[in-house]
Amino acid sequence: TEIRKLVRYLAICDGNMEEGSLRCDANISVRKKGASEFGVKVEVKNMNSIRNVKRAIDHEIERQIAAIENGETISQETRSFDAAAGTTFSMRSKEAAHDYRYFPEPDLPPLRIHAAMVEEIRSGMPALPKELQKRYEQELGLSTYDAALLTAEKSVVTYFEALIQHTTRYKAAANWILGPVREWLNAGARDMDDFPVAPAQLAALLALIDEGKLSFSAAAQQLLPVWVEEPDTAPDALAQKLNLIQETDEAFIEQLVDEALKAFPDKVAEYRNGKKGLIGLFMGEVMKRSKGKADPKVATALLQKKLEA
Repeated sequence: TEIRKLVRYLAICDGNMEEGSLRCDANISVRKKGASEFGVKVEVKNMNSIRNVKRAIDHEIERQIAAIENGETISQETRSFDAAAGTTFSMRSKEAAHDYRYFPEPDLPPLRIHAAMVEEIRSGMPALPKELQKRYEQELGLSTYDAALLTAEKSVVTYFEALIQHTTRYKAAANWILGPVREWLNAGARDMDDFPVAPAQLAALLALIDEGKLSFSAAAQQLLPVWVEEPDTAPDALAQKLNLIQETDEAFIEQLVDEALKAFPDKVAEYRNGKKGLIGLFMGEVMKRSKGKADPKVATALLQKKLEA
């Protein structure tokens, strides 16, 4: 829920209702369609999960409607929710404000909050998740789904904000944090603060992938597990050390393409007769012969050129 997301983002509490970190009461009233006045308010307590809040509200609405339809009067009272039964029951009645025994405190002077003070506090507030999500969608071009995930935790926002100071590859940056990085975090029950690779280093890796020097799969599956153990190593140096740099030489890749097509003459004929899906077979053969190092873009272009000739 938004309220739980907000208290976690602002480090107010963990927002776990079942542990008492976050509590809420519900004030519920119903009225007949067309009535000008609101119905009598009933307060419901003892809801220890988001799911039970909904269950309690739904039950209380049904209870009040049934009572009114039966000609009964709704009393202003406090009710408790029985999670096992899925019903509410009366705890105590409330007549008016004086039942709370309010009394003035002479030692507390009036507190005057001026507009300038409010504006000063507002201007110093950090951007909240909803505001950030909107910016990520409108300015960075991210999907609503990705933007929501990125703004769910303060530590992720902090890292992502630092990352986009070093790159304009916003979608790739989001994909890495929500993909390989999150997978590494989840595997060890870690937080984003535990990710040892600096944002500037990850931005450099995104550039390597975008330039075709390193494939996404090689970076995620082979480089990342080693990188988190030696995060100060530059990604290009580590890729060289692990022999992961992609082969971009067109003449070399063309030789592999020729070999792949020669190995499957019958499939080449089928492709030319309309089975275009076989391009995946040829691509796989090229990657196999290059031990996964052939630049996919170059290989695909060469395959299409030769197959369409």
